[in-house]
Amino acid sequence: MQLSALLGKAGLVPDQIATSAVGTFENLKQGWTVTESHLEVTASIPGATQDTFAKLADEAKSGCLMSRLLNTTVTMVAKLVA
Repeated sequence: MQLSALLGKAGLVPDQIATSAVGTFENLKQGWTVTESHLEVTASIPGATQDTFAKLADEAKSGCLMSRLLNTTVTMVAKLVA
């Protein structure tokens, strides 16, 4: 949702955004905890350059409400497709 909002602010309207996530859970001293999340994002966005998309995707990752809530490491691969 954060990526979609940032794209809209940049005047870009995606044809499609597909995201998959893989979470890592560990049984820590305080109990089961999400310790890492890896996102794979693929998007088709008319008029977007790879540089613009990468910048906005990174901004979305660092500003993500859920990432801050979970206080976990988030990695991401973002691909712009034609």
